[in-house]
Amino acid sequence: MADEQQPVPDRRRRTFGPVVLLGVASAGLASVAGTKPWVSGESGSIRSDDAGAVGTALSLDTVAESPLAAALALVLLACWGVLLVTRGRFRQAVAVLALVTALGLVAATVEAFWRLPGALADALREVSGADAASTSLTAWYPVALVASFLGAATSLAAVRLVRSWPEMGTKYDAPAGAPGGGEAATGDLPTENIDIWKALDEGRDPTA
Repeated sequence: MADEQQPVPDRRRRTFGPVVLLGVASAGLASVAGTKPWVSGESGSIRSDDAGAVGTALSLDTVAESPLAAALALVLLACWGVLLVTRGRFRQAVAVLALVTALGLVAATVEAFWRLPGALADALREVSGADAASTSLTAWYPVALVASFLGAATSLAAVRLVRSWPEMGTKYDAPAGAPGGGEAATGDLPTENIDIWKALDEGRDPTA
């Protein structure tokens, strides 16, 4: 009976590489997409991607992007990095944090679909003085949307599977020394002045 149940943990351990790789890739892609304009538009002679007027371009960039999504994507990417080097309950807590962050990223990305076009249209009308403005989503928005959902899916998988994933070996921890080793070493050292001089006379280093 035990032999039949043994392959289950093995299969879960094998998910470590693919899930982490996809999680890191999706978080990285979302962080890049979050720094790009998700909507573009024009009103009169003003276009949102027109770099001719510096002041205009800067003011329009603030409403064509989603800084919140970019920040959440960076946090998610950091969570995946921490998952690679931690163990135990702290690792499980980081997986939960990654899932919460990924869900927030999905919410911010979906919300931008309704908010950013209207906000950019208002900014274009204000800058150009025209009565009408047209906007459209750029190719970066679907990229960010797909990356956010992939991030949520891989984070959910991490929460469910992280307990069975391989962990970094203890050899990477800070050395703590053998129990009682310090006391034993101290006990072998000469403590009296006469003993120290005798050791020096015999050609031995009393501190070694």
